[in-house]
Parts: sequence; structure tokens; C-alpha cells
Amino acid sequence: MDPENNTRISEFLLLGFSEGSDLQPLIFGLFFFMYIITVFGNLLIILATISDSHLHTPMYFFLSNLSFVDICVTSTIIPKMLVNIQTESKAISYAGCITQMYFFLLFVELDNFFLAVMAYDRYVAICHPLHYMAIMNDRFCGLLVLVSWIMSFLHALLQSLMALQLTFCRDVEIPHFFCELNQVVQLTCSDNFLNDIVVYFAAVLLAAGSLTGILYSYSKIVSSIRAISSAQGKYKAFSTCASHLSVVSLFYCTGLSVYLSSAVTQNSYSTARASVMYTVATPMVNPFIYSLRNKDVKSALKRLLGGEI
Repeated sequence: MDPENNTRISEFLLLGFSEGSDLQPLIFGLFFFMYIITVFGNLLIILATISDSHLHTPMYFFLSNLSFVDICVTSTIIPKMLVNIQTESKAISYAGCITQMYFFLLFVELDNFFLAVMAYDRYVAICHPLHYMAIMNDRFCGLLVLVSWIMSFLHALLQSLMALQLTFCRDVEIPHFFCELNQVVQLTCSDNFLNDIVVYFAAVLLAAGSLTGILYSYSKIVSSIRAISSAQGKYKAFSTCASHLSVVSLFYCTGLSVYLSSAVTQNSYSTARASVMYTVATPMVNPFIYSLRNKDVKSALKRLLGGEI
């Protein structure tokens, strides 16, 4: 390899979704609108859970944390993309790229953990209702959130430090709208076998581990619901899980579609477009799922806004 091609680079180029300049104003308007809706919707959920005493329960405590993380996920990637479109620049500094990668990994992993924690909360509420408040006390709920943050922090730090060890070639074009880990690793001139092992091992250990916990919790929930004699009791028990189950399905299905699309297609722009679903669309629709399918949240939002929803 030519030594000139192994010098440390100062910036990457984010190619976005399309090279066509005529589409940039449309893309800017669409993502600006989605970002505002995401921030406003999740902020309303947070304010509602804080201001309404009826929502001062473990379930809504975790929901407010999830909403905060959803705001952070989109805030990590969308503002930079909008600035680049507005300034007609595709550049992001090397330090900025690694930083964006770190925070994106941190908040996406927190999403993953919080969904698992919320599934466990529903499991305790339905399968052990008499001991619910004793098990899901304030101290234990705080510990679950703290452990989620620590695990996510360590995972993001490990992946970022691994990326810092890579040597990049002159080709610094990332066919994506943000510094996604897999796309950055593909640009390296050095041997990235160890990085690939760490990336996939962490994905299996953390994502699959959380998903396994969610599936186990819901298997127990389904068994408990089937044991309920009255149809009304079954409906009431299931309704407390419906919103969370919808969010879980959306998060994992869209995330899985991204990695499947990147595996079966050589069109990197297709992978970028697929990534929109779990990086932007999912955080945007989560508040609607919880507000439209949850009577307690709807009532809290109605009192917060002082009108009808």
C-alpha cells in the first residue's frame, strides 16, 4: 500500500441519500419536519409523566427515559445532516465523525436496554401483581436505568476506541447520512477483522440478549393472560402491553431490515434510506403509539395541553 494513502485523514464526506442537488431542498424539509415532530412529541411525553401524579409509576418512569433517549438519537444525527444540506457541504471532521458514532451507539443501545426493562416491568405487573410495587420500587427502577446507561456507555466506548485504531485510505466518502459504524469500518485500509468480530459479537450479546429477555417476558405474560378466566380481564391485561409491544416490533423489525438490506444489496444508498426507519421514523412515531393507545397518557396530555386530543 502506498504510504501516502495511509496518512491520518482530517475529515469524511457524508454522501447522504442522493447526489441529485434538486432533491436536497425536499430532503431538508422532510427531515426538518420529522425532527421537530420527534422532539416535540417525545418532550410532551416527558412533561406529561413529570407533571401528572397518575403517571408516577415505574412503567411511565421508563417511558419518559425512552422518550429522552429517542430525542437524543435523532439529535445526534439529524442537525448535522440539515446543516450540511443548508451549507451545501458534505464534510464532517474526523473527530466529529467518531463523536457522532459514539453518541449514536450509546443512545441506540439505551433504546435497546430500555425496551427490555419495560418488558420486564410488564412481566412483573401481570405475572406478580401483588408484589409489583415491592419488586419495582424506586431504588430498583433507578438501578435498572443506571445499569442500562453503564452498559451502553461501555459498549459505545469500546466500539469508538476500536474505530480510532483504524487507518483510513484517501477514499473517505461515506454513502450514508451519518457516521454509521459499519460504513466507517468499510473505509479502512488496515485489517478490520478484529473490529468485525467485536461489532458482531457485541450485537449478538447485547441486542439479541435484550430481545431474548423481551421474548421470555412476553411468553410468561401470554401464559398468565391465558389463565385469566374473564374476557374483560384478558383484554385489560393485554392492553397494558399493547403500546410497548408495538414499539418493540417497530424498533427491532426496522433495525433488522437495515442489516438485511445491507447484506443483500450493493446499493449503499438503499441502506441509508432503510436506516431512516429506525433512526428517525421510529423515534417520531413512538409518542403517537403511546398517546393514542394508552388512556392514561392521553388523559395526562389532555390535562397538560388544557384541551382535547
